[in-house]
Amino acid sequence: MTKYVIITGGVLSGLGKGVTTAAIGLILKSRGISVDVCKIDPYLNVDPGLMNPYQHGEVWVTKDGYEADLDFGHYERFLDIELGRDHNITTGKIYLEVLDRERKGGYLGQTVQVIPHITDEVKKQIQMIARLNHPDVLLVEIGGTTGDIESMPFLEALRQLRMENGRENILFVHVTLVPTLDAVGEQKTKPTQHSVKELRAIGIQPDILVCRTDKPLLPDTKAKLSLFCDVGKLDVLSNHDVPSVYEVPVVLDEQGFGDNILGKLSLREKHHDLKDWRRFIKHIKSLKQSVRIAVVGKYTDLRDSYISIAEALKHAGYELNSAVDIKWVESIDLEDDPSKVEVLSDVDGILVPGGFGVRGSEGKILAINYARENKIPYLGICFGFQLAAVEFARGVLGLRGANSVELDPKTPHPVIDILPEQKEIKQMGGTMRLGEIAVDVESGTLANAIYGCTVIGERHRHRFEVNPDLIRRFEERGMIFSARSDNGRRMEILEIPGHPHFLATQFHPEFKSRPQRPSPAFLSFVKAALENK
Repeated sequence: MTKYVIITGGVLSGLGKGVTTAAIGLILKSRGISVDVCKIDPYLNVDPGLMNPYQHGEVWVTKDGYEADLDFGHYERFLDIELGRDHNITTGKIYLEVLDRERKGGYLGQTVQVIPHITDEVKKQIQMIARLNHPDVLLVEIGGTTGDIESMPFLEALRQLRMENGRENILFVHVTLVPTLDAVGEQKTKPTQHSVKELRAIGIQPDILVCRTDKPLLPDTKAKLSLFCDVGKLDVLSNHDVPSVYEVPVVLDEQGFGDNILGKLSLREKHHDLKDWRRFIKHIKSLKQSVRIAVVGKYTDLRDSYISIAEALKHAGYELNSAVDIKWVESIDLEDDPSKVEVLSDVDGILVPGGFGVRGSEGKILAINYARENKIPYLGICFGFQLAAVEFARGVLGLRGANSVELDPKTPHPVIDILPEQKEIKQMGGTMRLGEIAVDVESGTLANAIYGCTVIGERHRHRFEVNPDLIRRFEERGMIFSARSDNGRRMEILEIPGHPHFLATQFHPEFKSRPQRPSPAFLSFVKAALENK
């Protein structure tokens, strides 16, 4: 029988429930316990695919082409697994299912209500996820904050699930905030007390508190939380600030977190081995050099918009024994004042990530032009691939006004055009070219040297492609398309031979990068940037 660890959050959002969930999974996995993960997002959107990154951070793309919450990235990176669309539950998905059943007469004349019909559907979908891989433990992260109206049906469903399955089979971990007031230097427990009170009011008593704080919890603070929140002193854990999120599993395990969970769920460990992870942490604390990379985007004020890009750069740096210092450059600033492109003069590499829309696009093209003309290593991803083609068409082919039809539908030279199968699509959500697709790499190219093979699988998220009518003109002037898909019809990688490193991918290699197994595309780029220092 699969057992459940439910992770809730209190006080405010952004405390790191996703990292905590992933850390719990790694701790259990290191003890021979099989784990799976699901995320519950209480928003009414069916998925985050149409959300502005400023509201929700990046959109993670799974192997099977589902647009998911960024926490899926934490799960896949920490646990080195691949999740799919069935691992995400949203309010939108729940209500669509219930309303569809009601319209078909599936409730046999009943009055359809939040309880029991919505809560029953929540329990059904959670248990369905548990049956996908039959893990020893299913980790269930609840998005949002305790007390939010939209999350109440999910918490009620989980309260019922615990009652139906027994307390020994379901464990509640509450991630909460213990702030320190600078004026007095005291760790304040009242926000956590109120958060736990909210949970208890709906019938859930947390078993373990994971307390986010700037410095380790003091013994007196732990004792106070234990007393007022009705948990044992060993059930109050300090999740204090550390230089890297990858240290969190070690910090929690050193406080007996793994033993605590196994004891409460009556599970027996098969082995106990975090040695490899500890060696990895020791390595990233002693990197010998550093490299500076500019990331030119239009959502740089919210770093979660590019979290997988940042992590993939770090992964490549770890492999090369180098720290990566990211210089965030707002593309709109370059667009408003092209002279500001000189802010790129002190970097060792330039990366333009994925994105959409005309705002900031000319600033990104300026950055691409700067990288090409000044021989600075460049990596473009998705939109950064498309804009690299636009920049080359303007700057080398001399096609004045060349653009993407997404940005200028009346461009005289449509370098980037909409995918043919996208032209008749009316519904925007979940309809892009999504998920992992086989890509053929041409022998003897930089892409071939990077990947070491001629067929790769990478994840996609786009509606537009390079206009195939212009390929011959590009290649006559020195840009080659070294990887293609769909029997050669779609361009996947472009590169410029003779440049220290000018490469861009239509796909998103950051989604397959792992802490101890970096993406080849990122590894090659960071290596070139180090050589450019």
